[in-house]
Amino acid sequence: MISAAYCQTMARYNAWQNKRLSESLQALPGAALTEDQGAFFGSIMATLSHLAWGDAMWLSRLGAGDPPQGGGIEDSVDMIPDRATWLEMRPKLDQQITDWAAAVSDEQLAGDLSWYSGALQKGMVTPIALCVAHLFNHQTHHRGQVHAMLTRAGVHAPVTDLAFMPGGM
Repeated sequence: MISAAYCQTMARYNAWQNKRLSESLQALPGAALTEDQGAFFGSIMATLSHLAWGDAMWLSRLGAGDPPQGGGIEDSVDMIPDRATWLEMRPKLDQQITDWAAAVSDEQLAGDLSWYSGALQKGMVTPIALCVAHLFNHQTHHRGQVHAMLTRAGVHAPVTDLAFMPGGM
């Protein structure tokens, strides 16, 4: 399904996009970050917080970090309280993802992952490759929501095309 090379490319893409997103966020007035925009998680900050929570949760399931503090999906919107915290935490989380991707092998991606889903309230066994594809898809999905909210707020949102990533794919 996917390879270690795919994971490395997507980890680079994730870090590149979050760096560019950080630049755009700094142009936004603080109140605009927490204003309810009608997105699934409401505001830009809540969406970014949920995204960081999800990344930390999947990294912990993959054995590459600690689970996020503070509860489940409902609480994920409060994990990162403000822009300054996000700007400090996000590069560290992106480095964890990059380090995990650099170490994963095609053989590891061929196995299954077992974990307990708080959302479904049951144990799960899923192919690791599918879980990793979800990790990167989840990032892209919620960054797309943030991109739309930034555009709506009048901030120039960054180009998100994978094909335009510096250094190629």
